[in-house]
Amino acid sequence: MKPRPEPDSLSAFDGRVRRGVRSREAIVAALMELVGRGILQPTVQQVAERAGVGVRSVFRHFTEMETLYRAMDARLEAEARPLLAGAERAGSLTARVGALVRQRATFFERIAPYKRSGNLVRWRSPFLQERHQNMQRLLRADLLRWFPEMSGAPVAAVEALDLATSFEAWERLRFDRQLGPRAASAAVEAAVLALLEAQPRRTAARKTARRG
Repeated sequence: MKPRPEPDSLSAFDGRVRRGVRSREAIVAALMELVGRGILQPTVQQVAERAGVGVRSVFRHFTEMETLYRAMDARLEAEARPLLAGAERAGSLTARVGALVRQRATFFERIAPYKRSGNLVRWRSPFLQERHQNMQRLLRADLLRWFPEMSGAPVAAVEALDLATSFEAWERLRFDRQLGPRAASAAVEAAVLALLEAQPRRTAARKTARRG
């Protein structure tokens, strides 16, 4: 039977655990801050300096990148996921389009630097590939809740609407075309309205939308 650790030993052990937790949190926060500022692939040295820890601490806490991606994703999801909730999915078609685009614009602006960073390495990360697919499914399901008119619509029409409201479309307008958020939102609204108005009207779906 092993002897019980002395109280001083337990206290020292607890202190090391707490310091380890603080270091880990500081490293994740530093990486989030650096990427958020546009440094899409920070070096270990940059992360260590920002976190106030040694380079060895970064390697010790995150021996593989998948672990680091998971830690970053958990923090980002906690901050950004609520931005997709709470909006009123009722009213006229024009009102719903405006509300959806405002909601997605806010969400996409928040996650943009992290998506750009993740896209650079997604090809080699099973975790980031899985998260990307999950996000696609989540946004598509949410889109159909906003617009029940699209229930039973041709697949091509649903795909076009999904594309127009995607992060990739937003990124092209904001990053490639250098449009401001307001101009980008107006472009997405115009595309979404055109796609929806081209579909046959469905009375039942409109009643559902009005009820929310």
